[in-house]
Amino acid sequence: MRRSSTTLSTLLKRRVIELFAGQPAGSVDFTVTADLGTPMADGTVLLGDLYRPLDAGPQPVVLIRTPYGRSQLLGRVFATVLARRGFTVFQQSVRGTFGSGGVFRPFTDEHRDGLDTLAWVRRQEWCDGRVATTGASYFGHTQWAVAPYADPPLVALSLHITSASIRDLFYEHGAPGSLNAIGWSDSIARQEEPQPAPLLAGFGRRRRVVRALSTRPLREADVTSTGQPVPFWRDFTEHAAPGDAFWDVADHDGADLTRMPPVNMVTGWWDLFLQAQLHDYAALRAAGVPARLTIGPWLHGRRPELQEILRSDLEWLEHHLQGGPAPEGAAVRVQLQGTDDWLGFETWPPPQATTDRRYLTADAALAAEPPERAVPPSTFTFHPDDPTVFDGGPLLFAPAAQTDDWRAEQGIDVLVLTGQVEPADLDVVGPVRATLHVRPERDHADVVVRLCDVDEQGVSRNVVDGIRRLDPKTVPADDVTVGDDGVLTVDVELFPTAYRFAKGHRLRLVVAGGAFPRFAPNPGTGRSLAESTDGPPCRFEVFHDAQHPSHLRLPVLPADAARVPAPGSPVRS
Repeated sequence: MRRSSTTLSTLLKRRVIELFAGQPAGSVDFTVTADLGTPMADGTVLLGDLYRPLDAGPQPVVLIRTPYGRSQLLGRVFATVLARRGFTVFQQSVRGTFGSGGVFRPFTDEHRDGLDTLAWVRRQEWCDGRVATTGASYFGHTQWAVAPYADPPLVALSLHITSASIRDLFYEHGAPGSLNAIGWSDSIARQEEPQPAPLLAGFGRRRRVVRALSTRPLREADVTSTGQPVPFWRDFTEHAAPGDAFWDVADHDGADLTRMPPVNMVTGWWDLFLQAQLHDYAALRAAGVPARLTIGPWLHGRRPELQEILRSDLEWLEHHLQGGPAPEGAAVRVQLQGTDDWLGFETWPPPQATTDRRYLTADAALAAEPPERAVPPSTFTFHPDDPTVFDGGPLLFAPAAQTDDWRAEQGIDVLVLTGQVEPADLDVVGPVRATLHVRPERDHADVVVRLCDVDEQGVSRNVVDGIRRLDPKTVPADDVTVGDDGVLTVDVELFPTAYRFAKGHRLRLVVAGGAFPRFAPNPGTGRSLAESTDGPPCRFEVFHDAQHPSHLRLPVLPADAARVPAPGSPVRS
């Protein structure tokens, strides 16, 4: 079905979309041909909408594949903004969503369907053979599922707030990210139903999904939340074992990255994809792929993040598809949280950062020098049936991002260590790690580390955290070794950041055996996540003596590091 673009009502709607996206008015008129059927190799037909400039001949095509609906705001924003700048856009609903045939089994069909769709697009009379892709979040996964395998290669990619490895995203260092997984399961199960106001929907979903995570066995949490089984949640709980081959089809971090075209990336310091995406960026650059990266102070999918995605996409695609000027400035631009500054680098992590170590001490402090004597270990006990609560962090639902950490720090099931007052601003920019020497009571346990910023009034706010799930199947490993005394040396990767600890503030480290509701509590029994029930308590010993110097490693940037204009600002000469 072809829709005309000439009515005043249609033009006004498109201008409203551009205003939402933070973009000036485009000048190109276009038509939309809706519900074009794309046949897959197995006979399933997927539906897509073609946005095409009036009177255009064959030209490059921007391909977008989404599970969230072509007529929903997110779908319309990408397609409309690009079409108003003269791009031909084909936006397709993935298998089993919004009119497309088949059953939606997230992440498992996008490789096959994406390659079939790409081949079909290239055969159409409106395509000159050149194809670029764009999109954020799941839209980004559909790009990863195609780009390393496309023959001939794609012209350009825009891999925003996404990652090549679904396994690393949902099982962070082996720990199941239950809150994001059940929240997303709840969303996709209801997305084609009439929705209440967004604020009410978000508030109700948070309460519903957190309550659902108390369901036992955990496999049934989807029924508690949505009233019915949700295929993705069942896959998430039933295939959580280390190395489960089920996710192999959805992971593309092992693909031949030298086949990738130039890549544009936007993400946020509080985005759940951040850690995995920065690993992707480093791997792409190591493979020789031209790539640009922007990181702002954003949560996943919030409007400011989407506006920067669209702004940078227009610049990126105009260069690669329309012969426009190449983007200027540093390849990597990051916002330094706690300031209004943006920093520019040619690589990530920034090579000019130096390592600052802070050592855990017996008197619950963080010291600049390593311990020199033998002292007893500190202890705490984790209770799976009453798990440690960590608010904030890279979550899809509030309370997310940076919050007051009082709930976690007041408990007796954590170890809290606080440093001295900082004599000057401390700019931590890059990957943060902690090496802990621990002896948990059980072979199955989680080691959680959270770094906080304590202000002059004593309010402690989370900055970054990390987790390592200990399992006999994955221990020992490169990041976990076992000493002759049975003490484990665990290297915990925290989220990367660019954050200023202001003069007069203090650093605080919180060590725990769980972080609910973000991660499913470790029952300590080795039972599968799907069958998980509350398990016995687990006592932890944390060592901080001369033989076991547990410590935090901070990448610190010099105070004179170069500042750059904010995204969208004129580049200084």
